[in-house]
Amino acid sequence: MTGPAQKGVRPLFGKGKGSDPFFVRKYTDLAIFAAVFAALWQGAHELVGAEGLSSPLATFARAGALLGSRPFWDHAGATGLAFAYALLVALAGGLLIGLVLGYFRLAGEVFEPIVGAVYSIPKITLYPIILLVFGLTLSAKVAFGALHGIFPMIIFTMSGVKNVKPVLLKAARAMRLSPEASMRFILIPAALPEIFTGFRIGFSLTLLGTLIGELFASDRGLGFMLIRSIEHNDAETILALTLLLFAASAVVGWILLRLDRRIRRYKETGPASL
Repeated sequence: MTGPAQKGVRPLFGKGKGSDPFFVRKYTDLAIFAAVFAALWQGAHELVGAEGLSSPLATFARAGALLGSRPFWDHAGATGLAFAYALLVALAGGLLIGLVLGYFRLAGEVFEPIVGAVYSIPKITLYPIILLVFGLTLSAKVAFGALHGIFPMIIFTMSGVKNVKPVLLKAARAMRLSPEASMRFILIPAALPEIFTGFRIGFSLTLLGTLIGELFASDRGLGFMLIRSIEHNDAETILALTLLLFAASAVVGWILLRLDRRIRRYKETGPASL
C-alpha cells in the first residue's frame, strides 16, 4: 500500500466532486437563476394580481394539495395510460418506418420529403380528422399523441441508418443476412445513438400531443383538468398543474439526456467510458 495517493483509490475526504470549481459554479448559477426567477414571478404577481397570476408560494401550496388529492391521481393515471400507449405506437412505428426508409435507399429518397412535409404541418389541424376516425375515446388521445412523437423517431432513425459505415453493410451482404437480420444485428446497434435521440425528442412531443388531445375532447386526464381550470379562471390550479408537468418532464428529460450522452460515449470509446 502506498497510501491514499495510490492510483485508483479515491480519498474519503479532501478534494472531491463537491469542491470542484466547475461543480460549485454550476449549482451556484442554478441557485441564482431560481432566486431571480422566483423574484420576477412574485413581481409579476404583484403587478397583475392573484386573478391573473398566482404567487410562487400559493402555486407550490396548490401543487402540494393536488399531489395529496385522489382526483388528481385519477386524472394523472388516465393521462399516463394514454401517454404510454401513444409512446409505444410512436416508438415502434417510427423505428420500423425509419429502418425501412433508411435501409432501402430509393424508398427513403422518395418518402423523406413527404415525411418532412407532413412533420411541418401543425398537428392541431389534423385533430378533426382524428375525432372523425376515433371519436371521443382513449384511441383519439393515443392517436394524437403518437402523431406528434412518431416523426422524430422516423427522421432520426432514417438518418442514423443512412450514416452507418458502408463496411458494415458489405459485411451483412457477405454473410447473406436478410434485411430483417441486417436491421436487427447491424443497423439498430450502429444507429442506436441517433435512434435514442429521436426517442428522447419523441417522448416530449408525445406527451405534448397527449395533453393537447385531452384539452379538446376528453372528460379525464391532466389536460382536461387544465382546460377546466382555464374555464373557471383558476390561476392557482393552472400554474400548479403547469409546474407539476414541467417538473416531471424536466426530471425525465434530464435522465434521458444523460442516457443519450452515455450511449454516444459508449459507441465512441467502448465499455471503458461507462
